[in-house]
Amino acid sequence: MQTVVIALYEGVTHLDFTGPHQFLSGIPGLEVVVASLDARPIESHGLHFAHLADLEGQQACDILCVPGGLGCVPAMEDPRLLRAVRALAERAGYVTSICTGSLILGAAGLLRGRRAACHWAWRELLREFGAIPDPARVVRDGRLITGGGVTAGIDLALSIVAELRGVEVAQAAQLLLEYAPDPPFDAGLPETAPAAVRQAVEARMRPALLDALGRTRAVARELGFTIHQEA
Repeated sequence: MQTVVIALYEGVTHLDFTGPHQFLSGIPGLEVVVASLDARPIESHGLHFAHLADLEGQQACDILCVPGGLGCVPAMEDPRLLRAVRALAERAGYVTSICTGSLILGAAGLLRGRRAACHWAWRELLREFGAIPDPARVVRDGRLITGGGVTAGIDLALSIVAELRGVEVAQAAQLLLEYAPDPPFDAGLPETAPAAVRQAVEARMRPALLDALGRTRAVARELGFTIHQEA
């Protein structure tokens, strides 16, 4: 039995982890543990996740998964969460993240000199932690596997299943859950979205990003990283 630990925190985006959880929990021989500090229930966009495991009580895992969300900023500032993530990452065979979860890995000191994915709007913040931002949907750098924004978590999960159980098992999981993306609009990336749509989304996110930039740099400064003024 191999263990996957998904680390939750307040402000996490639920699709970041529920997508991967759906795929991974259906694979024989994989035990998926969803955990938070003190086993606290987590609320995400009106959904409540309870009966969680205690993150600090997890001694080891084969795969660590850190999802993202707007709560990633206070999560980066939480020494207890970072210690728990770092401790599990040291023993894990694979360290993974979805969306802005890679910023938490960066704050834990796990991305120095490594290529990593992130949500497109937050990707450049990875440089504050010495990481190399990569626009790919799923990025592998050794035992580090990171996914882009939100829905990329499903692609990440399938990549993990293929790595652990082989391509045919991953394909079977994809078929079972009928994962055949065919969105009605080609607006899922800033490069393909209409200019007006992109501008509206960027304006909506700007206050959160400006706040995140200052706070990310403060965390990075404590870790001894040089501030990247161009980010």
